[in-house]
Amino acid sequence: MSTPATGANARPAADAGPLGYLALGLTLLAFGLLQTGIVSGAGTKDASSLALFVGGVVLLLAGMWQFRHGEGFTATAFTGLGAFWAAWSAGADAVVGKNGAGLFLLLWALLTLTLAAASWQSGRFSQGVYGLLTVALVLLAIATWADSGGLGKAAGWVAAVSGLLSWYGATATLTNAAWGRAALPMK
Repeated sequence: MSTPATGANARPAADAGPLGYLALGLTLLAFGLLQTGIVSGAGTKDASSLALFVGGVVLLLAGMWQFRHGEGFTATAFTGLGAFWAAWSAGADAVVGKNGAGLFLLLWALLTLTLAAASWQSGRFSQGVYGLLTVALVLLAIATWADSGGLGKAAGWVAAVSGLLSWYGATATLTNAAWGRAALPMK
């Protein structure tokens, strides 16, 4: 007897890569732009709900979906970064010492460094997203330890560019698949 998941009519799991990269991109854009201070009267704490639900929950779900799809790299990336954003949003209102906050950021920079290294053969898109995110987290960790608002703003701009790259990659992937041709360049 066949079940819907294993029978002849079973459909392969769809690729959740674009969903994950959209969630990552939107979260990074919001966090990065708020970190720069260009939005008057708003700060990074204002992104905590977005970080929890889009950066945390949606990335975690996309990661699990990618595991199901057999995509170990993006599954690890989305699940790990989903955990980062969920943890970050949970501590957004907490009083945390600068040493603890800096260490938190630096440890997550190790994850993104691992992702950047692992993506080396997969193209400039992944290298850019994870490489820039690594730089942003390291800059933010140093800014936290040094109480440097200027360095924190620079980290925000780097995070925003990483987010924009992630968003573009997901948009290009979805558009190219829907149109059946390379409508938006990916390299």
